[in-house]
Amino acid sequence: MTTKPTTRLQTLIHRTSQGLGVMHAPSAAHARIMEAAGAEVAFVGTSGVVGAYTGMADVGIATMTECITIAGWIARSVSFPIIMDGDTGFGGIMTVRRLIADGIHAGIAGVRIDDQPIEGKRKTQDAGLEVVPIEQAIARYRAAVDRRNELDPDFVIMAQCYARDAANGGLEESLKRLKVYQEEAGVDWVQLEAPHSIDEIRQVRAAVSGPLSFMRGHLPRYLSLEEFLGLGVHIAWYPGFTHDVMNAALWDFMQAFRDQNVGAWEAFVASRQDRPYPRVVDLIQGENATKQRELEERYFPPDMLEKYRLSPGNPLTDLGGAGDLGGAGDLGGAGDLG
Repeated sequence: MTTKPTTRLQTLIHRTSQGLGVMHAPSAAHARIMEAAGAEVAFVGTSGVVGAYTGMADVGIATMTECITIAGWIARSVSFPIIMDGDTGFGGIMTVRRLIADGIHAGIAGVRIDDQPIEGKRKTQDAGLEVVPIEQAIARYRAAVDRRNELDPDFVIMAQCYARDAANGGLEESLKRLKVYQEEAGVDWVQLEAPHSIDEIRQVRAAVSGPLSFMRGHLPRYLSLEEFLGLGVHIAWYPGFTHDVMNAALWDFMQAFRDQNVGAWEAFVASRQDRPYPRVVDLIQGENATKQRELEERYFPPDMLEKYRLSPGNPLTDLGGAGDLGGAGDLGGAGDLG
């Protein structure tokens, strides 16, 4: 029996034997590549993912429907768990309840909800951060937890605390909130935005039991999985890695294409001769071209299937076989995939 994504995510966030790295899944296509490469989980943020679709800044513009739709597409394209950015819950406690219900129905495994105010919500590390009164935050999280318990007790509720750098916060306020969000509101996982030092990570870890993670914040560099494990933290938050790598690769190629035209593509093909990579259409299972032909052969009369003899397809772009995953000899057609 297949384990539900929500159950898998609960298992992963409580695992202490090894670290769990969390990165953005920029799209359903990229999520499939991440899964093929061994990713265990991914995040769909309102900045890095939803903002990439809409072209809008992460200042509370994204709607709940947009976030659920995009995260749902990604979640249903892979088998590993997808966590959605729920921003500030998109409204009052009734809206939070709908957020959880719609997320569960969309196949999403968990949602992260911030303790910022809806009015004036800001992106991580932006100036002017504030947090809502702690009682309001607790109500927001309790509403999420209660609705989760009614529908799927394994659905993960994550609380993101912005108090460290908030105009009305600080370290002590952060420590109090993280503990209360977990113990009183009942969330599964807490995350601190913007630790200022390794010592602050140690203080938070001492104050909070259970699943815990940190944004990079003011640390001079990202900590490795091993370094986090050494601090008693088993989840590492690396959402932007996938975007930065992809953006840099696209920039480099576009610069090369400007100077070399199709020669840039030919150089890319040559560079992948001994480094095959999966093309996304090869990773689509179920409702694909093979299934389409199978159903047509079941439903259509012979004369309607004559099209397969008259239009056999181009073998250079035939992506049907797993053995063709990125083989350099077949890469010539990949540029035509739209």
